[in-house]
Amino acid sequence: MDFQRAPCIVGVLLLLSMSLGSAGDVVHRDNVPPKRPGCDNDFVLVKVPTWIKGVHDRKYVGVGARFGPTLETKEKRANRTRVVLADPPDCCSTPKNNLTREVIMVHRGGCSFTFKANIAESAGASAILIINSDPELFKMGCEDNETNVHVHIPVVMLPLDAGVNLEKNLQNNSTVLVQLYSPLRPAVDIAEVFLWLMAVGTILCASYWSAWSAREEAIEQDKLLKDGSDEIPSLEGIGSSGFVEINTTAAILFIVIASCFLVMLYKLMSKRFIEILVVLFCIGGVEGLQTCLVTLLSCFRWFERVGQSYVKVPFFGAVSYLTLAISPFCVAFGIVWAVFRKISYAWIGQDVLGIALIITVLQIVRVPNLKVGTVLLSCAFLYDIFWVFVSKPLFHESVMIVVARGDKSGGDGIPMLLKIPRMFDPWGGYSIIGFGDIILPGLLVAFSLRYDWLAKKSLRSGYFLWAMTAYGLGLLITYVALNMMDGHGQPALLYIVPFTLGTFFTLGKKRGELNILWSRGKPEWPCQHIQFQPSQ
Repeated sequence: MDFQRAPCIVGVLLLLSMSLGSAGDVVHRDNVPPKRPGCDNDFVLVKVPTWIKGVHDRKYVGVGARFGPTLETKEKRANRTRVVLADPPDCCSTPKNNLTREVIMVHRGGCSFTFKANIAESAGASAILIINSDPELFKMGCEDNETNVHVHIPVVMLPLDAGVNLEKNLQNNSTVLVQLYSPLRPAVDIAEVFLWLMAVGTILCASYWSAWSAREEAIEQDKLLKDGSDEIPSLEGIGSSGFVEINTTAAILFIVIASCFLVMLYKLMSKRFIEILVVLFCIGGVEGLQTCLVTLLSCFRWFERVGQSYVKVPFFGAVSYLTLAISPFCVAFGIVWAVFRKISYAWIGQDVLGIALIITVLQIVRVPNLKVGTVLLSCAFLYDIFWVFVSKPLFHESVMIVVARGDKSGGDGIPMLLKIPRMFDPWGGYSIIGFGDIILPGLLVAFSLRYDWLAKKSLRSGYFLWAMTAYGLGLLITYVALNMMDGHGQPALLYIVPFTLGTFFTLGKKRGELNILWSRGKPEWPCQHIQFQPSQ
């Protein structure tokens, strides 16, 4: 638990966190397949609640077809309708059933989807449920050579497991009723507001901690300079212990390595691999939580003495008594979250560990000037765009969104995210934001406050207030774009980086401080401690 080892642990987690961008929940609409008259519906998810012998049973999720009428959006307006099995099961010929506006359930295969739907409609069905031959859902479109695509009954596909369960009940002569409706997502969910506040608040806290540490370093250095010139040669290492300043080369390499790691996640994603990531996340989260709690408690007079008293611990070196007291709680917190991370309220523990980790990273890792910050954010800007949008034609899906959602790990997503459940969304799910969308802009925002404090600028005349505002606006526009795109994942840095960097460059140019921000990253001070002898 030694603070000196924190950069190594957190550096690994920072690499992991960079591999994730903001992503929406499961896509509600998909307009990728081509449309034509009579076959131009959006693909929508469909809720299919069931009742067996009058008792409410399971609720399944299907997908509506490209053809047919649009489905009802309100549950209270959707009729409960009896389900019957098609005879023959594929419904490629006129059913032997005497249908009186029932929902007919058929198997996939044997003929086209539109042919099945037309047969079912002609037989008197009110809707058709097509059972897929795979556990996944399939988007039902129209074939190129089909002409009779004008279907007037709803067509919904269900996954194989849902079909097997319903078919088993029907074969046991049980009465099965279903509702078919496709509720709309709300334009804005309150979860996004809380997530925005969480991201902004995290950067705010981390920036003040980083600036406070930098000011303490400056005060210590100033005292040593006043003590005399004998101490000056040893100043090079002052304040550097426990902090990592990145340079332009490291910034570029970081993005390259993050891309490689993202591809590795995409290719190797599995439940076992997720468990490895959970362990790594717990290590970093526990380290971050301990660092934050020890620092916070050390500010109180009651804990000041135990925070400054140390004991030597094997393998860890000198550790304060306060750290020893806090560590078991942090470790227990991480273990409990890891064990129960799949319960409904586990997101709270994940966010606590994640926020503590992010704050600790922003305290330890620093950009020394605007030049490094610009290189880092510009590379991250291109990284986000490439892996969210450009990767689609190369990998046939958005690599970053697939990784963030955990599509290849049974829905068990990676833990390097802050997330809040969508409270008023009928489809549920989570609003999420990747650590990289907070950490990378946060490095530049924290730099702005350090500069303001060292330059003794007021809040209004400095850079921090405007950088913080720019980040908040960029993130806000991200959520606006996310909702306008019907939940499709959006790269947050696409909007955050132009706002944040643009604010710095505009203010720096206007105030004539751009060169100092770009190269030095620190205000110029006259050296008052060195007195020059007048020439004889």
